[in-house]
Amino acid sequence: MRFFLIIVVLAVTAALAGCVETRFESPPGDNIETCDAHWKGLWSGDKDTPHDTTAFYIDDECHFIVLDQVDKGGPLKQIHVPVNYVHDGDRDYIVVADNMLKGLVELKPVYGVDPPPAKAFFFMRYSVHGDRIDLYKIDDARVARLVIDGKLDGTVAKTGSELHVFVRGDRARMLEILQKDSIFVDKADPVLHRVRESVAEYERALIQAQRQAKP
Repeated sequence: MRFFLIIVVLAVTAALAGCVETRFESPPGDNIETCDAHWKGLWSGDKDTPHDTTAFYIDDECHFIVLDQVDKGGPLKQIHVPVNYVHDGDRDYIVVADNMLKGLVELKPVYGVDPPPAKAFFFMRYSVHGDRIDLYKIDDARVARLVIDGKLDGTVAKTGSELHVFVRGDRARMLEILQKDSIFVDKADPVLHRVRESVAEYERALIQAQRQAKP
C-alpha cells in the first residue's frame, strides 16, 4: 500500500521518490470531474490483512483522504489529496496534479525541462468491480520508448537507475494518447478492496492488532 500512497495518490513509489516517473504536460481532455461515486467509502490494499497501515477514505463530499500510520501503534494521519477523474468510453482514469501532492510527498520540478512547468500531471487507469478497484500504473519504459521513437513529443532522461519521462501536449493530445497508445501496464497493481468499517473502527482495530502482535 505504501506504493500506491506515494503515487497518488497514486502510483509510483520509486517514481515520486525521484527514480522512475512519467509526468504529462496537461490533463486529458476537458471533461474533468472531481468525483466518482464508486470510490466513496473506505479502501485497503490488502484483502488478506484487513487492517493495513495505509488506507483510503473517500467521504460523502468526495474528498480523497489518505489514511497513513506514521508511527506504529499511533493514530492514522489524514491527508487530503485533490484527485480528478476522467471517463472516456469504457475507460476510467485518475488524474493528479503534482503540485497537489505537497504534504504527502516532496517532488522535484520536472526533470530536464528548462524552465520547468508550474505543474504537471500523473495519470492512472482504474476499473471498478463492485467492492474491488483495479489500478493500472503508467508503463514508464514503454512511454519512454514512444518518446524516443518520435511517436510522442517529450523528453527522456536516464541516468543509472533513474528514468524521467515528460510528455508534452495539450488536453486534446493527452486524451488522444490515452485512446490510441498503450501506456499502462497490463496487470493491475495495486488492487483496492472495500472495507466495511468506519475510519474510527478501522483505526482502533489496526492499533489493537499491533498491540496484540507485540512479544
